[in-house]
Amino acid sequence: MSNAPTLEPATPEEVLDAVAEAGAKGRRIEIVGGGTKRRVGSVDRADLVLSTTRLDRIIDYAPDELVLTAQPGVRLADLEARVASQGQMLAFEPPHWTGLLGATGQPTLGGVLAANVSGPRRVRAGAARDHFLGFEAVSGRGEMFKAGGKVVKNVTGYDLMKLMAGSWGTLAVLTEVTIKVLPAPRAETTLMLFGLNDTRALEAMGVAMNGPFEVSGAAYLPPFAAKASPLKAEMAVTAVRLEGFEASVTARAEALAAALRPFGRIETLDAGHSRPFWKQVREVEALADDPRPLWRLSLPPASGWRGPEQLAGDALYDWAGGQVWLRTEALPDRIRAVVANLGGHALCLQGGDAFTARSGALGALQARVKAAFDPLGVLNPGRMEGRG
Repeated sequence: MSNAPTLEPATPEEVLDAVAEAGAKGRRIEIVGGGTKRRVGSVDRADLVLSTTRLDRIIDYAPDELVLTAQPGVRLADLEARVASQGQMLAFEPPHWTGLLGATGQPTLGGVLAANVSGPRRVRAGAARDHFLGFEAVSGRGEMFKAGGKVVKNVTGYDLMKLMAGSWGTLAVLTEVTIKVLPAPRAETTLMLFGLNDTRALEAMGVAMNGPFEVSGAAYLPPFAAKASPLKAEMAVTAVRLEGFEASVTARAEALAAALRPFGRIETLDAGHSRPFWKQVREVEALADDPRPLWRLSLPPASGWRGPEQLAGDALYDWAGGQVWLRTEALPDRIRAVVANLGGHALCLQGGDAFTARSGALGALQARVKAAFDPLGVLNPGRMEGRG
């Protein structure tokens, strides 16, 4: 990490001044929030670290409108507690990953949106970017701009929220964000199958996802991960979560159990046991404290098992097989080639270059977008360019 001096602006105007001055003097800035994902990707030769930790206010929260506006430095835990007090939630179930990444800080709302990270409920509620309604920011040009709005239905031209989500701070410094919140489910249950292998587990999750069951989580934990979970199971676990009103959850659980009966005996977790189980899935706790490189593979669910099969290591599956977590010593080029051949992409979160250099039309597009927002390369230079 950079040893450059740290600036902690307390207002959007101070952010604007810092970025404009850096551009004028040819300086490069590393953007950080809580610092929990700081090691994902590398920033080239930063002259200054700009921290958003003092931009930490919840500006406006309208529970009746399901909309919340806050500064990017507000801590995720504080935000979750605030909306929970109103019986609401961040529906995309953002992970914290502090234990997984060995981080000492606290994740922030801005960091979650910049990285576009989502938890198990993504299969039902969508990704973080789908709940990102609007923002104000400072571009690498040293210009303040805004996009979107503070209502759920808003038509203002280009959907720049989708562009900012997942840009890892390379295009602009967020100074204010507006997100959609949703009512928290009143009931929750998880149906579990034991002892399936990965291919059979993905088939079972496919049945659940393709039926009228409104699944809000589907994961497969091989024996090593199931043993480490709150269940302390001795066999692999295939889990499917249902949420909503109690009567609806009960009816859907009965129907889903009938549909899954060909896969084996089914056990059920009540809400008190279901919640900690899905928390450890969300935080990938079974793969924490492991020295091998950590990879997140995005793969077509139907063929996701083929990735780990070709790459020796330990894997667990979320999003019904669409997201595969893998600890492996396999060479990065080999991993990326296997994943690309299956129609997916790979991100290394620990132990290697996070991103791969883009080539062809996609690389040219990425370069044009970067040039439009940050032509001088002021913000997080090199973070997403990869090394090959």
